[in-house]
Amino acid sequence: MSVPPSDERPQAELDDTARGGGIDTDNAAAAEPARPAPPPDSSDGGAAAGIDFEDRWRRAVADLDNVRKRQARDLVQERAAERARVAAAFLPVLDTIDMALAHAEADPNTIVAGVRAVLDQAQAVLSGLGYPRQDDVGVPFDPLRHEVVAVVSPEEAGQPAGAVAAVLRPGYGEPERQLRPAAVTVADRSGR
Repeated sequence: MSVPPSDERPQAELDDTARGGGIDTDNAAAAEPARPAPPPDSSDGGAAAGIDFEDRWRRAVADLDNVRKRQARDLVQERAAERARVAAAFLPVLDTIDMALAHAEADPNTIVAGVRAVLDQAQAVLSGLGYPRQDDVGVPFDPLRHEVVAVVSPEEAGQPAGAVAAVLRPGYGEPERQLRPAAVTVADRSGR
């Protein structure tokens, strides 16, 4: 009768092997070398890669189209919100005009004062929107802020050469962001 050969490992190792195979399962991935991806099957590798690239391309095109549609929708919403904000800013001006018309048969001086109040309100609204009134006389001519309508002599204007002699129509805004430039006459010795 023959006795089967005994395992010569200690009992603790045998117990570990029975429980987890003797492998530290937390570090099992680190213990095994990374296996490279199998090479594409030579029979349809090119076709499979082409299908994968086409799928990726179609998804990218669809994503771009969705971004474009979202941007267009957001732009429409932003424009509507901005129009509403500007219109709301002018409501007090309309209220003042309504009050002036309600008192149209009153003293003419009161009406003139009401019209001045409407003008002040409208200018305050434009200034609040970032377009302050530009109607300074005597400042140096600036082609970014002024539009020359006429040229006068410095003696006639009472201003030095190169200065704004009179403002015929005020401008609104700053040089880098204008609704319109001021229409001005400029003092100049050349008499152009």
